[in-house]
Amino acid sequence: MKKMFTDCRLVSMDTDVSHSEGYQVRDNQMIAVENGRIVAIGENLSTDGYDKVSVENRLITPGFIDAHTHIIFAGDRSGEFEQRLQGVPYEQIAKNGGGILSSVKATREASMEELVSLALPRAKALMRDGVTTIEVKSGYGLTVEHELKMLKAAKTLEQDIDVNISTTLLGAHALPPEFKDNSDGYISLVCEEMIPAAAELKLADAVDVFCEGIGFSPAQMAKVFDAARTHGLEVKGHTEQLTDLGGSALAAEMGALSVDHIEYLNEEGVKTLAENGTVATLLPGAFYFLRETQKPPIEWLRQHKVPMAIATDFNPGTSPFASLTLMMNMASTLFGLTPKENLYGVTRHAAQALGLRAKGQIAAGFDADFAVWDLTSPAQLSYQIGLAPLYARYLKGVEANDD
Repeated sequence: MKKMFTDCRLVSMDTDVSHSEGYQVRDNQMIAVENGRIVAIGENLSTDGYDKVSVENRLITPGFIDAHTHIIFAGDRSGEFEQRLQGVPYEQIAKNGGGILSSVKATREASMEELVSLALPRAKALMRDGVTTIEVKSGYGLTVEHELKMLKAAKTLEQDIDVNISTTLLGAHALPPEFKDNSDGYISLVCEEMIPAAAELKLADAVDVFCEGIGFSPAQMAKVFDAARTHGLEVKGHTEQLTDLGGSALAAEMGALSVDHIEYLNEEGVKTLAENGTVATLLPGAFYFLRETQKPPIEWLRQHKVPMAIATDFNPGTSPFASLTLMMNMASTLFGLTPKENLYGVTRHAAQALGLRAKGQIAAGFDADFAVWDLTSPAQLSYQIGLAPLYARYLKGVEANDD
């Protein structure tokens, strides 16, 4: 398959070539695609042998990447929303058997087919927002059987709809009731049974850990990461969301692709991220929904040149938002990021957070995953919410169906 995309107002997010500024709009561009990969970009490319596709002077960006979601789950937690509005903190809800464990109960009771059916509208909403790749975590099963069920459901999504799925095993998300007061025993199960099974069945690309006082300790996270590495899986962490346990720095030192949330990350931890090439994934939806006040250390991240990704953290309890453009707006209004930083956060840096070396940029050698917009400026992607400006999505050069 050879296609030539013409009449492009290109925002490439590629800063490694002579035109230098990937956020700058370049008019009258052409993009040559062969077998799903970009082979050339320019103003006057030869169209011999190519099928031409005009985007009619619309804005074209890399397809968006949502680098942190929990869209596979059953059940409803709107009651917790009401509790929090009445002043009950998230930690107390979790200790009372709510929070993650309420989703665990419902998810265990659901079949894989039911989980897929429930996840489809969530994924499609993200797709309508320009998303071409979704990271999907497990974490609401907390047994080998049910964690694998969740990962299989995530893989099935990729077969049913036009989107790329990256899967992450989050077995160490919460302590299941069967292991009450025995967190080390549960971590042993994750390391000795859950990770090997997910790796053998090729159901997971990475392994994640919720490293928090209401989750798991840095030492337990390190044990999980060691097991993941042994089985050839990447690692990443939910860290410094509620307290500063030093989990982000430890994760970075152990080769984590990303550390996510990081509201309580200190400057030494930021330096460790920079030294190890670890991405800081910001989740403004959870910050907003939980009405938090401790913001991520944006200025330190900028100062030490740590890449910042932005993701929805779509989940039933703390970030029930299926819009990546809304997260971009929140990243600006709540955290002070610029529209340029936001767009890097959902393209190039999001790809880095998932270890996807062929995505996140419009450049030669990269996958031809595009979003085409009825917009005049990339800043509008962070500015306007709810107007559905997406004109089309392309996966490896083929127009994707958003229904």
